[in-house]
Amino acid sequence: MKKDQNQPSCDLKVLLGSLTILAASIQTAAADESGVSFWLPGQYGSFAALPPETGFSMPLMTYAYTGDVSADRVFQSGNQLRLGLDTDFVAQFIIPTYSPDTEIWGAQPAFSLAFLPSYNSASANATLGSASGSISDSVTGFGDLYPAAQLFWARGVHNYMAYFTGNIPVGNYDPNRLSNLGLGHAAIDIGGAYTYANPDTGWEFSVTGGVTYNFENSDTNYRNGTSLHLDMAASRFVSETTHVGLVGFAYQQVSDDTGQSPILGDTKSRTFGIGPQIGWFFGDPERPSYFNIRAYKEFATRYRVEGGGVFFTLSFPIG
Repeated sequence: MKKDQNQPSCDLKVLLGSLTILAASIQTAAADESGVSFWLPGQYGSFAALPPETGFSMPLMTYAYTGDVSADRVFQSGNQLRLGLDTDFVAQFIIPTYSPDTEIWGAQPAFSLAFLPSYNSASANATLGSASGSISDSVTGFGDLYPAAQLFWARGVHNYMAYFTGNIPVGNYDPNRLSNLGLGHAAIDIGGAYTYANPDTGWEFSVTGGVTYNFENSDTNYRNGTSLHLDMAASRFVSETTHVGLVGFAYQQVSDDTGQSPILGDTKSRTFGIGPQIGWFFGDPERPSYFNIRAYKEFATRYRVEGGGVFFTLSFPIG
């Protein structure tokens, strides 16, 4: 881990001390502790409810994100303190998956465990009267573990999926650090997906929705509120193996965080995103591999980091 702090003068010691506290729990500028939710908006795209091939597979997802929180978000503590956050995050999700050749309630099951070597850097600036200061740090390591169980039903062009997932909070986390890779708390998420895939017309549409319940962070006594999320994708095949289209997401926190300063009031976070996508199927037609690129630009964001991200997804069978 690399950590760098600037303290311009002794007159700023109080300012930078306050900034360090604020940076460690960014609820002063955003809801969802550190401005980060359990659910990664946009993580599901096209073919979300299509049943996987039976056996072992190895989905790989590279994710790069950059965003910021505007410096005009005000936290009142005596005199005015303004906090602006800039952050960059890169992660390589490695998701070994097994889909047994059996049925549960008429559905094909799949089980996976995601882990992610990743990098995060962040910096914040603040002003207090005529004084100003900054703090920044970065960290490289591993995030939390994410187990998941899914059930898939295929009914012609209509496909359905139900999932249950959560996190095991073992990732690189320090409540006194601005940059983190782990959440610092556990969460569970339940939801489902629908995919319409018509090989005759070449059109595909997928939607994935769910609800997240967060447990308390024992280091900070902070608990994120419950949130709803929706990932969407629509595309059309332009050849036998290539499809292009649009992707989007919506995220809305529906209950307040607990443990934040009462002066913040209602800070339920939300964000929306939209962007293009392109995907290719290749390899063995009986057990094809798949590669997809999709990008999102966030808008109408409230009480969390706003920016843009890119997903590179590669999935291939093993054996």
